[in-house]
Amino acid sequence: MSATTRVLIADDQEMVRTGFRLILDTQPDLEVVAEAADGAQCVELARRLRPDVCLVDIRMPRLDGLEVTRLLAGPQAAEPLPVVVVTTFDQDDYLYGALRAGALGFLLKDGGSALLVEAVRAAARGDALVSPAVTLRLLERLGPADPPPAPEAEAHLSERELDVVRLVARGRTNQEIADGLFISMSTVKSHLVSIQNKLTARNRVEIAAWAWETGLMRR
Repeated sequence: MSATTRVLIADDQEMVRTGFRLILDTQPDLEVVAEAADGAQCVELARRLRPDVCLVDIRMPRLDGLEVTRLLAGPQAAEPLPVVVVTTFDQDDYLYGALRAGALGFLLKDGGSALLVEAVRAAARGDALVSPAVTLRLLERLGPADPPPAPEAEAHLSERELDVVRLVARGRTNQEIADGLFISMSTVKSHLVSIQNKLTARNRVEIAAWAWETGLMRR
């Protein structure tokens, strides 16, 4: 991956593509290299240009976003590419379908520019990021009715790290965590690295799942 993350945007609405391009191109480390108005064009451009991240809408002509994701990021893809699915439709079947197809991210279009930028950067690193509104609804189902005793892993986390974990589980972005705890972005990132190592979590989605599954969010 180059120093600049190259992004392909696929959406059948020109206004959406233009909006995403304006958001991403303002970031010094991100560059939109192509746009596709349908799924088939997205697959062709992605295979030819090999972008670092593909932003893919669910509902598109010719090939829908789930099929595009399977072709570009699924187990049968010869050279998988990081795909982030972006949609207007907050439906669990779309989320599960996207993640099963190999997507590294699932965002709602009303999630805001900061979340879009963070999702692209996370996907470029190989990390997963799911829209907070969706994550919170799904992860709350994992929370047990009665909180279990604090797991051993929790004892190894500092109080500040636990604060960060709780905010991650609430779907907060790194910037929101920094603002909420009055710490710098670099400190947030350092805490997240430490937390992932202590919990053997691969990304923030697994950190959030751990927080809900262990009952931390109910104590």
